[in-house]
Amino acid sequence: MSTTAETVAATRQLVIFRLGDEMYGVPITSVQEIIRHTPPRPMPESPRGVEGVINLRGRLIPVLSLGERLGVATGDPADAKVVIIELRDATVGIVVDEVREVATIDLAITEPPPANVVGGAGGAIESVAKLDDGLLVILDPERLLGRG
Repeated sequence: MSTTAETVAATRQLVIFRLGDEMYGVPITSVQEIIRHTPPRPMPESPRGVEGVINLRGRLIPVLSLGERLGVATGDPADAKVVIIELRDATVGIVVDEVREVATIDLAITEPPPANVVGGAGGAIESVAKLDDGLLVILDPERLLGRG
């Protein structure tokens, strides 16, 4: 294997966002686009955490409160963004407080979450990256949205 291939295999590109006081990331390959938050149309009998649906260029997209799903306090929805996530069989929007950047993370600084914490075994947390300024929780979109 060449040095270039080894370097590519040892890193991962993530869309990094803030939710409350914490930083999270999802693989860039799962992100279709990022839009400004507009209040979704509530849908009767929606599961907990589903804010409603939006019309995105003629497609109805369910919008989920990621803060509610993860049990994290969030900021003002007027300042929020919606990250449109492509899953294997669906497209879903997740509300986040702020999108920070697209970053390449060295997999050597990541490790699985402890098995004795929520999400540790088979949950939505794929891994945790140890950065200079804190921890970055890397989420698995399929498991986060109950499809993994």
